[in-house]
Order: sequence, then structure tokens, then C-alpha cells
Amino acid sequence: MTVAQSRRFSTAVKPINISLLSKQLVQLGRTQNSDTLTEIIHQRDLLTSSLISTLDDCTNLNQIKQVHAHVIRKGLDQSCYIITKLIRTLTKLGVPMDPYPRRVIEPVQFRNPFLWTAVIRGYAIEGNIVEAISMYGVMRKECITPVSFTFSALLKACGLVGDLNLGQQFHAQTFRLRGFCCVYVGNTMIDMYVKCGSIECARKVFDEMPERDVISWTELIAAYGRDGNMKSAVELFERLPRKDMMAWTAMVTGFVQNAKPQEALEYFSRMEKSGVRADEVTVAGFISACAQLGASKYADRAVEIAKKYGYSPSDDVVIGSALIDLYSKCGNVEEAVNVFESMKYKNVFSYSSMILGLAMHGTAQEALDLFQYMVTQTEIKPNTVTFIGVLTACSHAGLVDQGRQMFASMQQTYGVEPTRDHYTCMVDLLGRTGRLQEALELIKTMSVKPHAGVWGALLGACRIHNNPDIAEIAAKQLFELEPDIIGNYILLSNIYASAGDWDGVLTVRKLIKNKGLKKTPAASWVVDKNGQMHKFFPGNINHPMSNKIQETLKELVERLTVLGYKPDLSSVPYDVNDDEKRLVLIRHTEKLALAFSLLTTGSDTTIKIMKNLRMCQDCHTFMRLASEVTGRVIIMRDNMRFHHFRNGSCSCGDFW
Repeated sequence: MTVAQSRRFSTAVKPINISLLSKQLVQLGRTQNSDTLTEIIHQRDLLTSSLISTLDDCTNLNQIKQVHAHVIRKGLDQSCYIITKLIRTLTKLGVPMDPYPRRVIEPVQFRNPFLWTAVIRGYAIEGNIVEAISMYGVMRKECITPVSFTFSALLKACGLVGDLNLGQQFHAQTFRLRGFCCVYVGNTMIDMYVKCGSIECARKVFDEMPERDVISWTELIAAYGRDGNMKSAVELFERLPRKDMMAWTAMVTGFVQNAKPQEALEYFSRMEKSGVRADEVTVAGFISACAQLGASKYADRAVEIAKKYGYSPSDDVVIGSALIDLYSKCGNVEEAVNVFESMKYKNVFSYSSMILGLAMHGTAQEALDLFQYMVTQTEIKPNTVTFIGVLTACSHAGLVDQGRQMFASMQQTYGVEPTRDHYTCMVDLLGRTGRLQEALELIKTMSVKPHAGVWGALLGACRIHNNPDIAEIAAKQLFELEPDIIGNYILLSNIYASAGDWDGVLTVRKLIKNKGLKKTPAASWVVDKNGQMHKFFPGNINHPMSNKIQETLKELVERLTVLGYKPDLSSVPYDVNDDEKRLVLIRHTEKLALAFSLLTTGSDTTIKIMKNLRMCQDCHTFMRLASEVTGRVIIMRDNMRFHHFRNGSCSCGDFW
């Protein structure tokens, strides 16, 4: 406590005993000596105001104890108003409720609902819901009627621990005690149901609320976005009478979370036209949408938007981290590194974004070096996302020993519990290097139930190493977890085809037909010099430059043949003759996109191609040799990673 604060108590205000004060007030009331009564009340109010103000200034437990000593000395230890403020200050500073704050309330003889609520809230913030409920029970036994803030504290506690049943019980109490009339309680109830995984109950609460504010709408819109139900989010948003920045942000980020970047950009544009100013979260959402589109023209637009709203990547860690992710996904890892190095403030998210960016571009050692720098030269602790980046780097480079070491150190050294995504990275690492049985054994020993990503990594590895036996095990699990995802069926069919098991192929195709599943068409796209996107599908006979594209491809094949190129017919999983297989290969979408780019860009321009599926072995060889005969740098992103083709070699070292 400062000298000035001490003087505040020692001067100007005489010590007041609360019991004596009460007697004086009663006596003065009888004698109607209003002047003396006013003076005593004024003295009391001055002292109370001084104590409350001093509590606001407290920054540690020692200062609070000094204020508490003054409270006792001045005879105000029975004041619920001051003791409530004392409890809330202790809670704000993170002081455990037991033993000190709990003892503070024990001498108070007549505790009001606000004091009880402060205690309940303190336990709830700690996550000690048992004690929070216990305090609520004692409060009710003393016949104290809860206030709206009591219910909000209890409902928040239920949401924190995910106890739906208990939350529903307090929901029922709000009706019995008429606490639901408060919008704040209704909003807290929506939040509780959302955190407990019952968005249907949250919607029912919303629909039955007699009064709503923008928080009520936004909370539910954001919940629908996280749940993947953007149709309901849109329906609710369009009904919202007054759309503020938070509501627009919920829509933009919701579309981003559900991999709908075009819709995210559309809503961002609508927000700007409506005159609502974006904050850094909205701008970061816009940048993330651009990153999902993966085209350089969107990177330029994202930088413009950030500057427009006054956010500099060098000063704003949120925007800087988002731009690192954007440039990485647009194939410009060099610019991502520039952004990272220009940032004055870096946190775990900026480091994680950079590590993951380096990993997806095949620069595994740089990613691992950056991780080592972060953990040894800074005070930043790695988190779940950091290790996904590190393990991805090991997987893309086939660094088995380093991957095992990093996976083991997660929990042992850094206290990060492995998630399903980390196991997916490890299964992918082991599987890609041919350790399929070891990968399967790892899945069997997982500390959490494997999800589709884990089994999908194993199935993909079986495709690389042509192992139909383990593929059948992985596929069986995937068919149960994702019965309507056609990619799993096609992958198993391709594995059977590579093994020459055409009966197996026929069986899988019958499954696809019986389920009525439709194959996702392969597609590749490039952006021309005018910023226009050109999308290519197999054959692509409808493109206005189709004839020239075919001619360019024919000439390119002839030049590559001189270097020893031979079509890899095993990349065609169909039981057709060799001539038909060659025709299928030359129509692969990335080859069409390459020919178009060669026709429409200058010789010194880097060619960037995006593809929605994994690149086949034949196309990888084709791109590698094409970079040699044309002298062009070709950067290609498939659904797994980036490949940088230069002078006849690839950044992946032919391991992907």
C-alpha cells in the first residue's frame, strides 16, 4: 500500500465502529437530528468509498490484507458491500478461495445475495464446481434468494466443466425463482448449453427468451459455425435486426472454419458496404479465407485490407501470424519468412505458423531449427499446434528418429498431451517410410480413440507401399467412421488395382454404387496475369484454349521423352489397355494447368498450380522434368503439401 493510500485512512476520517454507528443512527432517527445523522452517514460513505477505491488499486495479496486490516479496524467487517468487493478483488488476482477468501466471509453475520454470489463465482472461476454448489446450498438454507448474477456464475461453472445435467437443474431453478427475466442470465445459459455440446437446447433457450440483445444472437451464430451448421448460422444472422462487428465476425470466421472461403469473403465485403469497421479478428478471418483459396492475388488483397484498418504485421501479432499462414499457403514461403522476421512481437502462434509453413514446403530442417530456437532462446512454450508443425516436418522428410523423439518429448518435456492429430502425424510418418505394421501397432496403443484422420493416414500409406492387407483393416474402420466419404472407397479400390486384384476393385465399386456416392472430380487451377482464376478438369475440352493446350502438351511430352520420360502406367487404377492409360495420364488436370501457364506467362514467371487431390507419381515425374526442359520454376500444391520443382529436382526429394 502506498503512503498516499495509508494517509487516506489515517486522516480526514475518524474511526467508526459499525455497531455504535447503527445505534447512533437509530437514536438519531428517533430524535430527528438530521444534521448529525447526515454527518455520520457522510463519514461512513467517505470511508467506504475510500476502501473500495483502494481495493481497485491493489495488485497483490499483501496490499489486500492491509486493506482488510483497515476494514476490521474501522468496524466495517460486517459490511457486505465492502466484503463482497474484497472477495471479488481476491478472485481477480487469482487468490485461491481456500483458505483466505473463505475465512473473510465467516465473521459476517447477515450475508446478502451479492456476497454469496461473489463466493460462488470465486469457486466457479477456479473450476471447483463442488464447492460452488455447496455455497449455493448454504445460501438457500439461510433463505437468501439468489440474484441473476448468482445463476450466471453457476451456469458458467457448469459450462466450464461440461456438466449438462447440472446445468439443466440450474436452468430449472431460474424459472422457479424468476431469474430468467434477465438477458444476461439467458446469454450465459446459451453459452453453457453450447459448451456442454447441446446446441439444440441453446437454440430453445434463445427462442424462448422474452428479450434478446446482440450477444444472444452472436453467441448462437458462432456456435452454429463451430458446429459446422452454416445454414442455420446464415438463417439466424439474416434475421438479426442490428448487425454489429461481432456478428459479422462470427459469420466470417464461421465460413473460414468450415472451409468456405468464398462465402467468408462475400460476407466481409457485405460488412464493409454496411459501414461496420472490422477489428483484428475480422481481418484475421479475411486473411485466413484468402489463405484457403491459396492464390497470390488474394494475398495482395489481404495485405491491402490489413493496411486499410491500420494493422501492421510487424506490430500486430495476430495479423502477422495470419499473414505467415497466408503466404505459406499461397506458395510464397520466402515472403512468409520476411513477415515473420519483421515482427517485433512473436508468440507461440506466430512461431507455430512459421514452423508449419516451412514444413508444408518441404524445408523440414529449417522447421526443426526454428523449433529448437524457440524452446532454447525464447521463453515461449510450444503448444499443440507447434508439435503438429514439427511432426509434419518430420513426416514430409521421412525423419523417423527425430519424429519419434519429438513425439516422446511432447508430454515428458513440455507437458503437451498428444491428440488424435499428433497420432495422425506419427502414423503418416511411419507409414510413408514403409513401417506399416509399426504404424498399426501405434494406433492400437493410442491413449485416445482414433478418428478418421488416423485411419486415413494409414490407408494412404498403404496406397504408397501397395499393402492391401493392412489397407483392408484401415478401410473397414473408415467405412464405419465416414460411411459417405467416397475418397476412402476410391483409395481402397486403387490399392486393389495396383495389386492386380480386380475382384476387389469390383467389390468396392459395387459398394460405391449401392450407396449412391459421387466421386469428387479432380481439379487444378492457376491464376493468370490479370488475376483471373482458370480451373481445369480431366480433359477440359471446354476451355477456350483447349486446342493450344493439347498442342503444347504434345510438344512438351516429346521434349521430356528425350530426357528419358516414360509414362508411369501404374498411376492409372483402371483395367484398361496401355494406350488408354497413356491417354488418361496426359489428361491429368495439373498437366493441363501447366500447359496453360506455359502459354500465357513469361519465361521468367514462376508457375503456381493448385490441385484438390494428391498428385500421382507420373505427374510428379512430369513436373520435375518439365522444370528442367523449360527452365521454369513450378510450385505445385496438392491436398498434402507443396512441391517446388527447379532444374529437374523437387524440394521433397521425391519423398512425399
